[in-house]
Amino acid sequence: MKFNKIYLALLGSILPVSSVFAGGLDRSGQSISAFLQPGNYAEAGISILDPKVRSSKLAVDDMAEDYYFPSAAIKVQATDQISLGLLYDQPYGADSLYPNGNPVFAANGEATQVEVETHNLSALIGYQPTENWNFYAGPVYQTVKGNVSLRGTAYSLLSGYNIDLKEDDAFGWLAGAAYQIPEIALKAAITYRSEIKHELDTTETFGFGAIQRPNALTEVVTPQSVNIDFQTGVAANTLAFANIRWVHWDQFAVTPKFLNAASGNNLIDYSDDQWSATVGVGRKFNSHWSGSASVGYDSGAGNPVTTLGPTEGYWSVGLGGQYSPAENYFIQAGVKYFWLGDATARTGTTNVGEFEDNYALGYGLKIGYRF
Repeated sequence: MKFNKIYLALLGSILPVSSVFAGGLDRSGQSISAFLQPGNYAEAGISILDPKVRSSKLAVDDMAEDYYFPSAAIKVQATDQISLGLLYDQPYGADSLYPNGNPVFAANGEATQVEVETHNLSALIGYQPTENWNFYAGPVYQTVKGNVSLRGTAYSLLSGYNIDLKEDDAFGWLAGAAYQIPEIALKAAITYRSEIKHELDTTETFGFGAIQRPNALTEVVTPQSVNIDFQTGVAANTLAFANIRWVHWDQFAVTPKFLNAASGNNLIDYSDDQWSATVGVGRKFNSHWSGSASVGYDSGAGNPVTTLGPTEGYWSVGLGGQYSPAENYFIQAGVKYFWLGDATARTGTTNVGEFEDNYALGYGLKIGYRF
C-alpha cells in the first residue's frame, strides 16, 4: 500500500475542525500541522463557536458568548534539509456575559462579564537530516489582555469589582521532532511549548471607583503544553489520525492585588491539568473530494470551576469535507458538536450552583495552497 505525493498532499490536509472549546482557557489547540506539510505551503482559516452554558437552578439561560478566531501559517522548504515556518493563532481566551436582571450575577443594570484575548506568533526552523526525520524549534511571541466585571450576590461584597489587564507581550519557545514514512502516509510528531510569563499593568476598581489601584502589576503565566500527533494510512484512500494534548493548568492562577487582599482569593485558578484527545479517519473519494470524521474528549481543568467559565471538559463528534479544484490548493470546512461537561460554579471557596446540560457547536473553514 503506497501513497503518491499528490495523494499525501490531499489526504494529509484532512484534519478535524479546531478544538475551539477546551479545558481552562484553551482554544486553538496550538497545532503545528501546517509546518509538517510537504514542500512549500500556506494556509488561512477561521473557527467559530456557538456555546450554550446554563443553570436551571440559578435561572441562567446562557452565559457563554459566541466567538471566533482566525489562524494562519506559512512553511517554506528552503533546502532539502532546512525548512522555515511562521504560525499565527489565538491559543487562549474567554468570552462570557451573564444575563442582565439576574440578581445572582447582575446588579444596578450591569452583569458579570469576562473577556480574555491572546495572540501567538511562532517562528520555526526545522532540520531534516534524512527523509524520515524532522527536528524543529523556535521562539514564540505572545500577547495577553483581559477585562473582568463581577456583579451580583454570587460575589458578596466584591459585587461591583472591575479589573482591566492591559495588553502585555512576552516570549517563550517550542521544540519538537517528527518521524515519517511517506510511502505509507505514516507521520508522528511530539511538540513541547514552554510557559510564558507576563506582567500586566492592572487597574482595579470597586464600588464605582471608590477604591482604585492603577498601574499595579498582575502576573499571568500561560501554561506549558505537549502535543502528540499521529497519522497513518490504513487502507487504500483512507487515513487514520490522532492527537493527544496535555496542558499544565493545575498551577495556573490570576491573583490581582486588591481582590486578593480583600477576599484572600484568586480571580481565576484551576485545580487539574487538562488532557484531551481526538481520533478520526479521513477518506479520499476522488481527485477533488475528501472527507473526515472524528471523536474527541477533553478532561477539563478541574471541578468546581470559576463562575467565569462553568464547564468541565467535553465529548465531541466532528465531520469535515475538503474540495480540491486543483492539485495545489484546497478549501476545507467542518463542524463539531460538543457535549460540555456539567460543573459546579465557585467564587472563592463558596459553591454558587450547578451548570448542566451544556453544549456547543463549532464551525471551521480553511484554505490551503501549495507553491
